[in-house]
Amino acid sequence: MSPSKPSIVFAHGLWADGSCYSKLIPVLQSEGHEVVSAQNPLDSLAGDVEAVHHALGRVGGPTLLVGHSWGGYVITAAGTDERVAGLVYIAALAPDAGETPQDLIGKFEPPPLFSHLDNEEGRIWISRDGISDFVGDLPEAEQRVVWATQGAPRAEVLGSTVEDPAWKSKPSWFLVTTQDRAVNPDLQRFAAQRMGATSVEVPSAHVPMLSRPEAVLDLIRTAAASL
Repeated sequence: MSPSKPSIVFAHGLWADGSCYSKLIPVLQSEGHEVVSAQNPLDSLAGDVEAVHHALGRVGGPTLLVGHSWGGYVITAAGTDERVAGLVYIAALAPDAGETPQDLIGKFEPPPLFSHLDNEEGRIWISRDGISDFVGDLPEAEQRVVWATQGAPRAEVLGSTVEDPAWKSKPSWFLVTTQDRAVNPDLQRFAAQRMGATSVEVPSAHVPMLSRPEAVLDLIRTAAASL
C-alpha cells in the first residue's frame, strides 16, 4: 500500500454488519488504501468501540474512521484514539457529550422507521413492513436480503452516551441523506453544522453505501485527500 494513502476503518449501524460496506471496500483497496470493516457486536457502545479499536490495530496509520447511522456514535467515541486522523459520518447520529440516541432523535420529528421496530427479548428488530423505511431505494430483492441479514442491537444501546466527542478535536465530513426515513435529514444537518463538518447532501434513503455507493466514495476520497 502507498504510504501516502490513509487507512480506512468502517463502523456499521444497528441493523447491519461490516459487509454493508462491500460496494466500497474493493474500490478503496484498488485505490491504495488499507481497509477494515469492524464487526460491531451491537450489545453496548463500549463493545462496539472496542471492536473499532481492534480494527485500528489491523491497519497502519493515520486512519480515517467512517461511521454509518449508530456507527456515528461509535466513531465519535473511538475517534479520540491517536491513530485516527479524521471522521466521516454517513446518515449518522453524531452526539455531543452526554447525549443519548434518544435525546438526538427527539430533537426533530421521529422518523417513520421507529413505528416499525420489534422489541423481542431485549433486542430490537426491523419488522418486515419497516424495511422500506430503511432501504426503500434499493430493488425489492436487495431489501429482502437486508431484512434477512439484519443485526439486532440490544435495546440498552439507545441510552448510550459519549464523554469526549472526537469531532471536537478531529476534522469531520458528513453525508446527509435527504430521503432518509430512519434518521431525520434535519437531524443530520443539525449534527453536521454543530460539528463544523464539511457536508454534502445526496437524494438517498438511509443506506447510501448500497444505493448510492459512488456518492459515499466521493466523500471518503475528499476526506482522505485532506489528511
